[in-house]
Amino acid sequence: MIARIYFLFILFLLLSNSIVAQTTDKLKVYQFRIGEEIAPAAWRKTKQAYDEAEKIKANLIVIDMNTYGGMLDMADSIRTKILESPIKTIVFINNNAASAGALIAIACDKIYMRNAASIGAASVVNQSGAIMPEKYQSYMRSLMRATAEANGRDPRIAEAFVDSNTVIEGVKAKGTVLTFTTSEAIANKYCDGKAESIYDILKQENIANYDLQVQQLTWIDHVIDFLTKPAVSGVLILLIIGGIYFELQAPGIGFALLVAVIAALLFFAPLYLQGLAANWEILLFVIGILLLLAEIFIIPGFGIAGISGIILIICGLAFSLVANNMFDFSLSGGKLMNSFVIVIVSMIGSIILALIFGKNLFNSQLFQHAVLKDEQKASDGYVSSIPKLNLTGSIGIALTDLRPAGKILIDNERYDALSEGDFIIKGTKVVVIKHETISIFVRKST
Repeated sequence: MIARIYFLFILFLLLSNSIVAQTTDKLKVYQFRIGEEIAPAAWRKTKQAYDEAEKIKANLIVIDMNTYGGMLDMADSIRTKILESPIKTIVFINNNAASAGALIAIACDKIYMRNAASIGAASVVNQSGAIMPEKYQSYMRSLMRATAEANGRDPRIAEAFVDSNTVIEGVKAKGTVLTFTTSEAIANKYCDGKAESIYDILKQENIANYDLQVQQLTWIDHVIDFLTKPAVSGVLILLIIGGIYFELQAPGIGFALLVAVIAALLFFAPLYLQGLAANWEILLFVIGILLLLAEIFIIPGFGIAGISGIILIICGLAFSLVANNMFDFSLSGGKLMNSFVIVIVSMIGSIILALIFGKNLFNSQLFQHAVLKDEQKASDGYVSSIPKLNLTGSIGIALTDLRPAGKILIDNERYDALSEGDFIIKGTKVVVIKHETISIFVRKST
């Protein structure tokens, strides 16, 4: 009898502890917002959100969405992240989930919509709103179907969001892409309920005891988002090319090169952090710069190395602006051509500005503050090394290749010399055409 009472007492304590634990343990809910164009910034924000949610061991993620769509490659990355995450995800469509936003929404476990919200219209279009070719629509249709099937939703409806030719009796006629209102989405099981806030959703999900954590973006996130805007990227490319051009025009100054290096860092670093610029794309750009410098300072004339360098520079910059998998641009949705336009227009613009304002820039008051202006005048007591005899007209031999700089031999004396422009091979007979202070200019002797 005593043993039975003792057993019941222990059982009562265990049940009490279990009930207390269930009532005190809060469900961890993580919330973040996608309220902008689906672009690298949205993808980076989503990655950060899921990393933070996993770090705090969240039980639920809620996405507050209001977007008209954006880049297909970024939307697919977000979709994949949601589908692969072990954390349950609910999306709250706060007005719009159009195009790429619709793809992201149907990847979530549950969908709630505000009254008068909409979801759909997921055809792939370019920046001007024109429908992209069939290959893009076909890929989008397959993504929509696969995503819908993964969450037990009707794949035909998902396809109808993209294809105007899809017919669903009682739901969609031929000739228009499908867009659901809140009530229509509920009726066709593409929405799990109507809600006016995140708290309303949690109430309908019977979640009363919870700890809600909202994503907080830092100033660094805002700076990165700003630097990855196409217009800003174009300006940075202009500064990169312009800086290199001015440095080559006035070697040794350093200021123009510093501008180019800083612009390159501001261009590539945010894109790298966003997951757009890969190591090989940055390497293409660096190799292109090296080939161009080699063509200018080492290899005579302008040929394969110079042309290859320019091509690699353009490709390195353009590829970094769009997501790809080693030359696979199937998800870029036509953005690759736009990125090439941005790069080429920026390069042409930098050259035009350099030709127009080049001389004025070096003489401007702003530029003069950035360079050394002090002069060491003879009238102040400064003297150079004792000048040699004027060698103009003298005949000598090239001791090294002149590219254009090198060494020559005149009357058994070695001198530093500059070719007038032609590449001169070692051992070639040369004639001094001009001798200015310590600078000796030569050409091939006839």
